[in-house]
Amino acid sequence: MKFFIDTANLDQIKEANELGILDGVTTNPSLMAKEGITGRINIQNHYRSICAIVDGDVSAEVISTDFDGIVEEGKILADLASNIVVKVPMIKDGIKALNWFKDHGIRTNCTLIFSTGQAILAAKAGATYMSPFIGRIDDTNWDGMTLIKEISEVYTLQGFDTQILAASIRSARHIVEAAKAGAHVVTCPLSAILGLLYHPLTDLGLEKFLQDHRKANPED
Repeated sequence: MKFFIDTANLDQIKEANELGILDGVTTNPSLMAKEGITGRINIQNHYRSICAIVDGDVSAEVISTDFDGIVEEGKILADLASNIVVKVPMIKDGIKALNWFKDHGIRTNCTLIFSTGQAILAAKAGATYMSPFIGRIDDTNWDGMTLIKEISEVYTLQGFDTQILAASIRSARHIVEAAKAGAHVVTCPLSAILGLLYHPLTDLGLEKFLQDHRKANPED
């Protein structure tokens, strides 16, 4: 399973990349605004900075909601760097644009997926990635991981190539559950990735080893 970090913060991207397990980055207008990145030129330059840090795919989201606007904006984004993936919303014109991008060799991430039907449309249109929003589904009192499992079953049965990119991941536990459910990729905050490091028994075991070493090697 691939690990993407969901942020526009360059320091967090660098820290995740230095772990040696980072496969890509996802961003959106909200994350850009959170970092104070505004204006078309500044946003484009920020994408270039992210792509210079990460070798893997970087999802850059369009703002337009009509077919022509999505296509024009997507072409501009795709030209920023070779590892840019154009992020397109799950709407009617978005589906049309996904198909256009596929025919013109531009990779895509279909975002804001909340049902298996939407996931099927994204795959049929040729999306490279498809992003179900797990945390937001959980907020509606439905189990987001059930959706991941169902999409995984359908994609396997139908032989779809689109990768399931589990988004709105909020914890280390979410990452594990998404892996078990069949997600090809998870995108999450740095805190969720770092959360996988920790277990109380690991801390206790390490402290015991260090205590024993200090007793046996007081000169150290």
